[in-house]
This record gives sequence, structure tokens and C-alpha cells, in this order.
Amino acid sequence: MSVPRAGLVPFDEIVHLVGNEEDLVACVDTRVTGPAPACVLFILQGDSAYYLVDMLLGRQSGETTEMGEMERSTLTEVGNILTGSFLAAFAQMTQLKFIPEVPALALDMLGAVLTTALISSGYFSEQVLVIETTLFNEHDSISGHFFLVPQEGALKTILKAVGLSS
Repeated sequence: MSVPRAGLVPFDEIVHLVGNEEDLVACVDTRVTGPAPACVLFILQGDSAYYLVDMLLGRQSGETTEMGEMERSTLTEVGNILTGSFLAAFAQMTQLKFIPEVPALALDMLGAVLTTALISSGYFSEQVLVIETTLFNEHDSISGHFFLVPQEGALKTILKAVGLSS
């Protein structure tokens, strides 16, 4: 895995970074509690999600055409592992405790996923931490995005922890 780019972006830019509102995506949504409550979204384009499942389950590229129980479980677990690593690194950097809850997987249009995952759950901040990431093996790579969407007021706690706010 590599991390080609990270930074803060306005909430409204999430769609533009990932694709279009109508694009099929896979999203692993993990709620986070602690001193800076947030929601972590790991989002893959639909074709990348199918390809990742094929890679992880030792299948030929293009073999997976539906997301059954095994495929959904595979994506959820990968998202869970990567989100855990992301949160551990972020906790070390900020000296804050981030407690992840059980992740949920959504396979839907990007606009619907974001609406359900963020707005309906009350997680909303004007600024979102984005980390573009690339998963790769010796032959191919898959791009995805992590978004840490803090609850209102939590971004101030995070920025203060890294010395970027008073």
C-alpha cells in the first residue's frame, strides 16, 4: 500500500475526488468514538472493488460479477484492517485515542452512499481529511480513498493535537 496524497478538503469535494454521484462504489463505513468522534469511509470504485475481491480470493480478474456473502465479507474485512491501520497511525501522530466500531459495507451509487453514511448519521464537518491510497501487488494496482469525517467540533481537537490550532 502507498499513500500518494493526503490533506484537508471541503466536505463537498468528496464526490469530485472519487468520481460522480451516480458511480457505483463500495464503501466501508466505520464509526469512531473517543475525544474526536468521526466517521472513517474507505471508498473504492465499483470495478476496483470487484477486482480487489478477485485478487484477495485468488480468482481470475473479472471472475467476480456479483457481491455475495463471501465477497461482501472480504471487502468489509479489508476495509476494517486498513481502517484500523490508518487509525493507529493517526492516533500515534495526534496522541488521541480513536475507538473504531464494527464496520458496515455499502454497495451503491456514490451520492447515495455519502448521504446515508454521513448526513443521516449526523457526521458532518466542513473539512474532511482525505488520504488517497493505492493497493498493489507485483502486477496491478487499485486506487481508493480514506475520508476521516469528524463530528462538528472534532476537527478542532485533531488540529490542536498536531499543533495546527490554538
